[in-house]
Amino acid sequence: MRRPRQSAPMHPGALMREIIEEQVKMPIAEASRRMKVSRQPLHAVLNGTTTLTAEMALRFARLTGGAPELYIDMQIGYYFEMARQRLKDALAKIAPVPQHHPSAAISTGKSNSAR
Repeated sequence: MRRPRQSAPMHPGALMREIIEEQVKMPIAEASRRMKVSRQPLHAVLNGTTTLTAEMALRFARLTGGAPELYIDMQIGYYFEMARQRLKDALAKIAPVPQHHPSAAISTGKSNSAR
């Protein structure tokens, strides 16, 4: 069964910018002051030009009442997809080793190895 293709993950800064500008209606300079960070790092995250750190996610979530895990999960998804695209050709050249399927051992609680 094929899963429908999802759109590329969004950098969390795009959502964070939308929250600040459209929901909180706060200038970015004011948000950075309240978050106790300089404007440059906040601008870089909101513009999607730098990685969102856990610290920044915690500060932003505290300011806006959101969940920091949402922003971190978005960052991981975005970073992972960018790496997948960047390494596409290199990954295609890596031959995977044959593997047994340990999922059967996990579901039954039994190991495939001799005891």
